[in-house]
Amino acid sequence: MAAPPLLTLQDVALTFGGTPLIERAELTIAPGERACLVGRNGSGKSTLMRIAAGLVEPDRAVRFVQPGTTIRYLAQEPDFSGFETTLAFAESGLAPGDDAHRARYLLESLGLDGTENPQRLSGGEARRTALAQALAPEPDILLLDEPTNHLDLPAIEWLESELKRTRSALVIISHDRRFLSALSRSTIWLDRGVTRRIEQGFSSFEAWRDAFFEEEERDKHKLDRKIADEEHWLRYGVTARRKRNVRRLSDLQTLRKQSRDHRRPVGQAVLTASEGEASGTLIAEARHVSKSYGERRIVHDLSLRVLRGDRLGIVGPNGAGKTTLINLLTGALAPDSGEMRLGTSLNMVHLDQARAVLEGSATVTEVLTGGSGDSVTVGGRSRHVIGYLKDFLFAPEQARTPVSVLSGGERNRLLIARALAQPSNLLVLDEPTNDLDLETLDLLQEMLGDYAGTLILVSHDRDFLDRVAGTVLVSEGEGRWVEYAGGYSDMLSQRGRGVEARSDGREKPARERAEPREKATRAEAAPARNKLGFKEQHELKTLPVRMAELETGIAKLREVLSDPGLYSRDPGRFQKATAMLGAAEAELAAAEERWLTLEMQREAQGG
Repeated sequence: MAAPPLLTLQDVALTFGGTPLIERAELTIAPGERACLVGRNGSGKSTLMRIAAGLVEPDRAVRFVQPGTTIRYLAQEPDFSGFETTLAFAESGLAPGDDAHRARYLLESLGLDGTENPQRLSGGEARRTALAQALAPEPDILLLDEPTNHLDLPAIEWLESELKRTRSALVIISHDRRFLSALSRSTIWLDRGVTRRIEQGFSSFEAWRDAFFEEEERDKHKLDRKIADEEHWLRYGVTARRKRNVRRLSDLQTLRKQSRDHRRPVGQAVLTASEGEASGTLIAEARHVSKSYGERRIVHDLSLRVLRGDRLGIVGPNGAGKTTLINLLTGALAPDSGEMRLGTSLNMVHLDQARAVLEGSATVTEVLTGGSGDSVTVGGRSRHVIGYLKDFLFAPEQARTPVSVLSGGERNRLLIARALAQPSNLLVLDEPTNDLDLETLDLLQEMLGDYAGTLILVSHDRDFLDRVAGTVLVSEGEGRWVEYAGGYSDMLSQRGRGVEARSDGREKPARERAEPREKATRAEAAPARNKLGFKEQHELKTLPVRMAELETGIAKLREVLSDPGLYSRDPGRFQKATAMLGAAEAELAAAEERWLTLEMQREAQGG
C-alpha cells in the first residue's frame, strides 16, 4: 500500500492586481518524491512553491500537511538580517535532534568556512549559504527555487550528487535542463494558472507539452469553425421555429464566450541580433600570454586563435579568472607578458555579469534608448520601443517601469534586448542564461545558431554549452587553460572529468583532514558482531534482482501514465496507476538505501 502524501494542495487560486495568476492548481508531494515544477517566467511557479511552504496565503486553497512533516524552502533571495556569520545562518535551519555538524560540512563542501559575513557575500556565496541552511536538517520535503543560479559548475555537480543521495522529497524549479533531467521522476507544469502533471521526468516533458499545445490548437480551430457555421445560420437560416432558434442563439453565445475566455499560451520572445559589417578572418590571437594579480596566476602561457564565426565557450569554477580572460581576448586588458593581437573591423557587444546598466532609477525605455526618445534602431531600421519590448514579452505598461522593480528573468531579457539591438559582429555573453525560462533559452540558442558573427560565451549551463559552443576553453588550474573541440559533453569525454573547484592553496578544513582517519578508526574499532549474518548476505544477493524488477515495473507504469488523455478517459485507471507508481518508487528507494547500507558494511569488513 502506498504511503499517504506528505503535502497536498488542491483548488489553489490567487489573483494579483485583478489578473488571475493561479486559477486551478494542485500539488501532491509523496515521500521520496522527485518532481520538477516548470512553466514560463511569470506563470506563478515561485508563488505556488511559497504557498506549498506555507509562506503565502492564497485566495482559495485546500492545504494539508501530514502531522510532523518538516518542510524547508530555498528562496531565490534569502534574508540574512540578524546573522553575523554564514555558519549561524546555516545552523538556523536545524531543529532539536538534527546533526549539529551537518551545517558546517555543507558549507565546507560548498567552498565556505562559516566565518563569512552574510551581508558581504557575492551572489554565488549567498546561494551556497542558503543551500546549506535548507539542506542541513534533511527535511521531509525540500522545496528548491532556482538552486543552481549563481553557482559554478563544480558546485552544480556537487549539489546534483548530494540531492541524488538525499531521502527528502524534492520539488525543484530550475532553468537548468541537465539538472532537472538528472533529478526528476515526475513533472508538474503550471500553465495559464492550471497545473498538469506527468509521471515522467523533465526529459519527457517538452515533447509532451508540444503535443498538448498541438491538440489544444486543433480544438480551438474546431471551435472557431463551429462558431462560423452557427453565425452563417444566424444570418441566412433563421426560420419561424422560434423556440429552437432561441436555444440555438443561446448555444452560439456560449460558444463565443468559450472562444473569448480561451487563454492562449504566453507568446514567445522574438530574438534577432542586429548584425554589423563582417569582421576580418582573425578575431583574436594570443601568443604565450600571461596575466597575474600578485602571486596568483590567472592566465599562464596561453596561445589561442579565435577566427570569424567561431563559437568559443569558456568554463571554469568561480574565481578561475574567466572575466579576466575575456578582457584579455577583447583587448580591454593588457597582458603581463606575451602578445595579444586583435582582428580588424571588430564591432563588439558585451553582455556582462555585473549588470551595471540596470542600477539606479532608469526606466526600461531609458535602458534601451540611452535616455533619448521612444525609438530604438534594430537591424538598421527604427522601431518604437514598445513594439520592440513586445518581442521580449514585456507588456506596454512596463515601458516606463523602473528596472529596479523587474524580476530576475525580466532584467536578463531587458539586457539581452539591449545587447541585440546594437550592431555587432562579435558577441561576448557572460552568463546569459541566468533567470531565463526554458522557452526563451531555446530561442536564444536558435538566434545564436543563426548569428553570422563570432561568439564568446561564459556559462555554467551544461546543456546550453552543448547546444551552442563549437569549442570549450577549460581552466586547468594555476592559470592554465586548455581548449577542447565540441561542447561540454565532448569536453568531458576527452578530458575524462568535469570542472574541479578552484584550489586557492589554503589548508583543508580540519573536518576534511580528519575524515579519512576517523573512517579508518571506526573500521578498526568495529566489533566482530557487525559481520553480515546469513539474512543480510541473502538480502545483499537478492536486492539487485528486486531493484531491477521494480525499475521495469516503474517504466511500464510511466508509459501508461504518459498517455495525456488517460485521466479524462479512465480516471480510475489513472488513479490506480499513480498509486502503484508511488508505491513502487518508494519501495525502490528503500531497497537502494538498504543495499547501499549492506554493501558499505560488507566493504568495511574487507569482504
